[in-house]
Amino acid sequence: MKLATLKDGTRDGQLAVVSRDLKTAQLADGIAPTLQAALDDWSFIAPQLDQLSEQLNNGRAARVFDFNPKHCMAPLPRAYQWVDGSAYVNHVELVRRARNAEMPASFWHEPLMYQGGSDGFLGAHDDIELADAGWGIDFEGELAIITDDVPMGCSAAEAGAHVRLLMLANDVSLRNLIPDELAKGFGFLQSKAASAFSPVAVTPDELGLAWRDSRVHGALLATWNGKLVGQADAGVDMVFNFAQLIAHLVKTRNAAAGTIIGSGTVSNKDASKGYSCIAEKRCLEMIADGAASTPFMQFGDTIKLDMQDAKGKSIFGAIEQTVSQYRGLK
Repeated sequence: MKLATLKDGTRDGQLAVVSRDLKTAQLADGIAPTLQAALDDWSFIAPQLDQLSEQLNNGRAARVFDFNPKHCMAPLPRAYQWVDGSAYVNHVELVRRARNAEMPASFWHEPLMYQGGSDGFLGAHDDIELADAGWGIDFEGELAIITDDVPMGCSAAEAGAHVRLLMLANDVSLRNLIPDELAKGFGFLQSKAASAFSPVAVTPDELGLAWRDSRVHGALLATWNGKLVGQADAGVDMVFNFAQLIAHLVKTRNAAAGTIIGSGTVSNKDASKGYSCIAEKRCLEMIADGAASTPFMQFGDTIKLDMQDAKGKSIFGAIEQTVSQYRGLK
């Protein structure tokens, strides 16, 4: 099934079930008011949502309305936890090669992961509002999962069963702030703006064979200012799958239902597949030419992230955002 959260003037929005073709929807208010409420009691709520989804897809649902992704918040507008991995080690290797930094061997055996801000995410069509274009604005095309309750010490072999939903993500990064911040040795803070997620979150079964080995197989399409710049296959070169990322997270603590885990920038060793973030393109330029020539995003730039099924239909709905000047509290 496919689930969305509609804007209704509240912080957590209103849960809706969306048709497989992303054309129609129906409110799930009689089952669960929000996605977090559904996740908190998933074993009881999910079958009811699935029944509603079946009715909607078979044309038997009542109170059906046209689905408009512009009316969506992030599927989870705020979450108890948002952690982002770096499962595509090729991306990390390129960044380090570009600055002549040695690649620690441990990076191939243990995931990198940071904890980001989760108190407010952007909807798929919300502007990326920032105060200064000089911060080095970059998009990062990723896959993300939402888990149920995961106990501390859960192994990778067991962790895959805790994946409840999948989404696309745009983990907005401010590249020019990162070096000074990381030099302090305490991780990302100011250099990570609010992340955005696809209009809908989908259950793994919606992906069919594209979901296997705890990986999503298929091209993540990145279109910057109307030009397709990336079509990296998310199932290729993912060194750590989502089950391994979950196990890494819960080594020393529990993870609550509604935890979101990102894959990190989708990246392929095959450079002909393009890029899912500008930083990677700039790294390739630095390696080849000694200097980067591709600029970061400016006010007015647009980014679209999408993933399609075998029939060319969008799976999650597209993230379509514009970078705009932040003008203070409204």
